[in-house]
Amino acid sequence: MVQWFNSAGVRSVWQVVRQPGLLMPHMAVADIRSIPYEDLRARGIRYLVFDKDNCLTAPYAEYLHPPFADAWRRCRTLFPGAHVLIVSNSAGTADDRDRWAASQMEAALGVPVLRHRRKKPGCGDDVLAALGAMEDVAPHSIDPRHVAVVGDRLATDVVLANTNAMLAIWTTDIVSAAGDNAVASVARTIEHRLYGMLKRRGVRPPPHASGIGQ
Repeated sequence: MVQWFNSAGVRSVWQVVRQPGLLMPHMAVADIRSIPYEDLRARGIRYLVFDKDNCLTAPYAEYLHPPFADAWRRCRTLFPGAHVLIVSNSAGTADDRDRWAASQMEAALGVPVLRHRRKKPGCGDDVLAALGAMEDVAPHSIDPRHVAVVGDRLATDVVLANTNAMLAIWTTDIVSAAGDNAVASVARTIEHRLYGMLKRRGVRPPPHASGIGQ
């Protein structure tokens, strides 16, 4: 399975040009082992939305990257039950035939994978609706300020968070370059360079209610 055209990503380009702070994370960590889960809870974060490829897994793998096992257990202890959702631009999308990869991930990790037509960063409403359904509450009753998005891509994961008043956590180190989508790999390299340039210019992310990254 590969990722095909991402129309939501293309549409977001002009928004990012006007507001470059949308590309800036509130927190940058090497990988999910470095996330301060306890502090997130203390600051009001109640839900974690994880990217899949090169965040939790190697590209297009359907199992957790083994070195992340302890961190994942810690995460699930602090964010149990319906408080974690995986949102991928591969698994669970139209690129995922019969949603096979999504089902495999759910079986491996015990966490729901969002089924969605609109790819990141354009699926914010779908994410909030899914979290509400998992909690068995009214649609869109989840406060986005209580949600953190974790992922390795600025233009998809971080922009998704920042355009929906969520907390953006950027994982800077990928799991593996082997098997990665070529377009995503090039885009990621550009994003890292752009992040450095914007940071040197003092560009900051939109303020978040937690106070993180301000």
